[in-house]
Amino acid sequence: MVPDATRPPHLPSRSALLANLLRPFQEFARTGSLGSVALFACTLIALVWANSPWSDAYFRLWETVVVVGPETVPLAMSLRHWVSDGLMVVFFLLVGLEIKRELLVGELASVRRASLPIAAAIGGMIVPATIYALINGRGAGEPGWGIPMATDIAFALGVLALVGSRTPVGLKVFLAAFAIVDDMGAVLVIAVFYTSSLSWMALGAAAAIVALLLVLNVMRVGSLVPYLLLGVLLWLTLISSGLHATIAGVILACTIPARTHVDTERFSARARALVDEFDSSGTVAHPVMTSMGQQEAIHQLDVASDDVQGPLLKLEHALHAPVAFVVMPIFALANAGVRIEDVGHLALSPIALGVLTGLVIGKPIGITLFSWLSLRFLGASLPTGVSLRMIHGVSWIGGIGFTMSLFIAGLAFSAGGQLDAAKFGILSGSIVGGTIGFLLLRTQTSPRKSAATRAERLPEEATS
Repeated sequence: MVPDATRPPHLPSRSALLANLLRPFQEFARTGSLGSVALFACTLIALVWANSPWSDAYFRLWETVVVVGPETVPLAMSLRHWVSDGLMVVFFLLVGLEIKRELLVGELASVRRASLPIAAAIGGMIVPATIYALINGRGAGEPGWGIPMATDIAFALGVLALVGSRTPVGLKVFLAAFAIVDDMGAVLVIAVFYTSSLSWMALGAAAAIVALLLVLNVMRVGSLVPYLLLGVLLWLTLISSGLHATIAGVILACTIPARTHVDTERFSARARALVDEFDSSGTVAHPVMTSMGQQEAIHQLDVASDDVQGPLLKLEHALHAPVAFVVMPIFALANAGVRIEDVGHLALSPIALGVLTGLVIGKPIGITLFSWLSLRFLGASLPTGVSLRMIHGVSWIGGIGFTMSLFIAGLAFSAGGQLDAAKFGILSGSIVGGTIGFLLLRTQTSPRKSAATRAERLPEEATS
């Protein structure tokens, strides 16, 4: 890479600065893309297992009752419910952290930047839900209207990654932003419309815990330990309240501080001193791994950087890998298994048709139409290097509902034919939407390096 001749020697190059700015998003996208591989593998295992000679063992496993807690107040749930009501709290906590970060400093931080992804997400929720409701009317499938509203961000980013270097960074950011708004809408739908009878005593206890969390926030407590401990108590109270327990994750995320107190001059001086120490402690003959001085400088720089990060960012980074590689794959393994012995019967079910058409037709129409309306009437602007045709291509990828759709399906229907039909619609709709979106984007994006694509590859170039 040719150095910037006009740059003062003590300042980083423009390429390095841009690479640093893009690195957090690239880490998020890379984790989501790789996590989609694990998600797909567990989905395939669940489908094969549920339709194998050992299918009874699959369904018996997830209905096994697991009891936790003292004998006086035991908490007994099936293994599937422990996954859906317990393990998925971690997923919803990450969703809440991402929503808060986007609202504070991301694509949703200003009205102009937020109008396009918000409009796309609203269209991607309203139109699919309406199509489902028109097909199912007031029949047995009516409770499932919220199923086709969701977009699975891990699978969606994974499909977009398959398009390769053709994809502008702005398109990936747009997809991540509207999928996060989509998740926000799904959380509200779950809290409002998929809630059983309420226990006001339990809700009162939950409110008291939230008040304590807010006090910690106001007092600017930086340690994550008290927040997480109170979060566990909040989850326990919400289990008894009638609200879905996973909402505890989102509420907890909203109370975790995002700000940190940084003495910029002191941190900069400390970082520069450590870099100088690193440079002076090693030679070509003594690489990093064998130089104790360099190792210590790296460690101290890592500690110094960790000290100036806000609690929200620390927790979000810590949760990306566990959610992508553990929580979501286990959820898929527990919920994606559906017997498809009679494909024709499942395909003709109004529930499956409603979910399928909602994802495959409703999502592209809603996302594209509402995006165009925001560009035409709300003063929204397209990301750099992105065209409305690309937005249309991504709108098909938005039809990959999967994780959140399966979650809502489990709330809408009990185990049986209705739930199987909903799962069939989710799986088939996600496959069709993802495939069409991939093919469209392969033809709509240019193989030539755009400025945005060039920027995305700067970290790799910087090391060459």
